Amino acid sequence: MSVPESSRPAAAPEPSATPLRRTPLYEHHVAVGARMVPFAGWEMPVQYAGVVDEHRAVRTAAGLFDVSHMGEVRVQGEGAEAFLQHLTPNDVARLPVGRAHYSALLAEDGTYLDDLLCYHLGDADYLLVINAANVEADYRWIAEHAARWQGAAFELENVSDDYALLALQGPRALEILDPLMRADCGELRYYGFLQGKVGEIPALVSRTGYTGEDGFELYVAPEHAAGLWELLLEEGREEGLVPAGLGARDTLRLEAGMALYGHELDRTTTPWEADLAWAVKPDKGDFLGRAALLRQREQGIDRRLVGFEVEGRGIAREGHPVLAGGETVGKVTSGTWSPTFEKALGMAYVPVALAEPGTALEIEVRGRRLPARVVPLPFYKRART
Repeated sequence: MSVPESSRPAAAPEPSATPLRRTPLYEHHVAVGARMVPFAGWEMPVQYAGVVDEHRAVRTAAGLFDVSHMGEVRVQGEGAEAFLQHLTPNDVARLPVGRAHYSALLAEDGTYLDDLLCYHLGDADYLLVINAANVEADYRWIAEHAARWQGAAFELENVSDDYALLALQGPRALEILDPLMRADCGELRYYGFLQGKVGEIPALVSRTGYTGEDGFELYVAPEHAAGLWELLLEEGREEGLVPAGLGARDTLRLEAGMALYGHELDRTTTPWEADLAWAVKPDKGDFLGRAALLRQREQGIDRRLVGFEVEGRGIAREGHPVLAGGETVGKVTSGTWSPTFEKALGMAYVPVALAEPGTALEIEVRGRRLPARVVPLPFYKRART
């Protein structure tokens, strides 16, 4: 099945002289007929059997994603916690060993340089997981602030090449993974993780994901990636597990209302506008961007991220103008045809006065104005068991 244009992940422009990188699973993707595309400097699988089929497999059974293009930065040493408290807006001091949390890198004006996960691996030992397109820029930013740090010492290292990352996502993910583990994965809460073995393969197993479903992300040494990929697909075959590409990952995260850097998050947006205030802890003390965020909170925001659904035929896509009362009031940040709801959905920033569910909007698509209305986010929320 071909990939609907609206379901294709937006790829960063690739310099013609720069060869694309490949994950340790590249040959496995090609061997089963994956369609490979440039994405953030990598050659990645966008689909195998088809975006819609893979999307529905994740919603009803399970999908296995190769997300080894993501970047990792290790921060270790006596001063690691205090530095990360200064660097990121979430409260690292309240993050126990064995837990991760969602956070960000913010500029001094409170806007996004990137969003990230922070793992507390052990005593004074942290791992930051950052977006593939931003690895070099993020690491420079972190290193520049580390060089000016006046507190206790710590070590900083870009360890992206030390990890391959697989995401096992879907309502049957636990049934697939648990028999392969010596620990009880069912005991892991969301954002919890453990370091153990999957079969005989050492792995960091995290109950996290980017699809809106239950699931796990598995960090392994690159030389173990192929063995883990094959092991999981074999174990999950009877449970309906299929390999899934970036196309389905994008439609799944959009249905789940999850912001994506370069779309909903960038140097023009702040956590208050993106409805991510829960990942910002101003009361913990000073951090990069705090003063600007406190000013904006006091003054009030002018716009807010909303979800919308198109009424009738047509698909809203990134960049399409959003109108109200005949006037342009914003633009689509992400848009797709939803395989779950079988309708066109999207997200956009609109003035606060237009952010209430039920508000009528129009999306301009190739000279036509498609009627749309604001709906609550997330579009999809899995049933909790």
